[in-house]
Amino acid sequence: MARAGLGFRWECVLANDSDPKKVASYAENWGCDHLHHGDVWHLPEETLMTGRGTDLAWASFPCQDLSLAGNQRGLDGRKSGAFWGFWKQMVKLRELRQHPTLIVLENVYGTLSSNNGRDFYEILNTLRDGGYRSGALVIDAVHFVPQSRPRLFIIAIREECIVPAKMSLQSPLPFWTPLGLASHLQQVDFATRKDWISWRLPLPQSRVQTFADIVDESACGVTWHTAAETETLLKMMSPVHLNKIRAVQLSGRKCIGTLYKRTRHEATGRSQRAEVRFDDVAGCLRTPGGGSSRQTVVIVEGSSIYSRLLSPREAARLMGLPESYKLPNKYNDAYKLAGDGVVVPVVRHLAEYILEPLIAAQGNQQLQVA
Repeated sequence: MARAGLGFRWECVLANDSDPKKVASYAENWGCDHLHHGDVWHLPEETLMTGRGTDLAWASFPCQDLSLAGNQRGLDGRKSGAFWGFWKQMVKLRELRQHPTLIVLENVYGTLSSNNGRDFYEILNTLRDGGYRSGALVIDAVHFVPQSRPRLFIIAIREECIVPAKMSLQSPLPFWTPLGLASHLQQVDFATRKDWISWRLPLPQSRVQTFADIVDESACGVTWHTAAETETLLKMMSPVHLNKIRAVQLSGRKCIGTLYKRTRHEATGRSQRAEVRFDDVAGCLRTPGGGSSRQTVVIVEGSSIYSRLLSPREAARLMGLPESYKLPNKYNDAYKLAGDGVVVPVVRHLAEYILEPLIAAQGNQQLQVA
């Protein structure tokens, strides 16, 4: 999805993933001449060589050890520790004098609080020690697509490269700096650090698409729940969420919402609850493994209530993928692909206003990404 967001101006010289299903999906959509299936720790040196320095290295490394819902092992964890495998390759490229002009690291918002912020600082210090200046933004995809999906983006540039004055600010823009990130910036005076950049990223245009716009009531790959199955979901709701259903029924309007099953700690112990929203926005897509539930579509029309799982194509739409994008045939594979991804128009926004202008400022006309 990073590849889709960067667009046709960019040439991908290396794509890597250790998941065979994701590799197969990438090959189906983009070809496999530059595709490597394997652990990022063990990329062959000849795979890294592109003939000249790469403009951009993009890393969306696993979030399981950084996520608030994960095991909180941070960068020492088996999954999220893949960052160090990626960095090993960046060090190797530096030794070959082919290290990329730009690096983008993308991960969950929980990266900021992982190990009380130590993992976030360790990433920034690693970039600094590797000869990069960097800055961070938190972008919620809800400004681009009808899905609540805040993600941390760390954008780094080689310290000797030009950063036009119009591309940085004296202090971070609040729109891209929520409380979690702002608190870290207050703890350390990043404004005095030569390696810190407060990126100037324009605000997006107002989103007009709603969740209802992406729902296809005759969607393929899913079936509507029986009345008994829908009733089971209603029985799992707390009074707060049942009142949301009743309010919609009283309005007389047909409303399309989304629902997640969540484990909540209550006075009587742990309970699984069904939580619904009717704000024209989907909850953050997750992978269907590790205990995470899959998102459910709920349609309320008068006294009638219908429910079913979100379809793979609807999940792809929530990620900003075009209708032509080929999805895996199996439901869980397609849903996992979406849940693990980065939202396409978010990448395009970053590319248009930060990445491409920075590359152009270095005098490069071609754009290469790994």
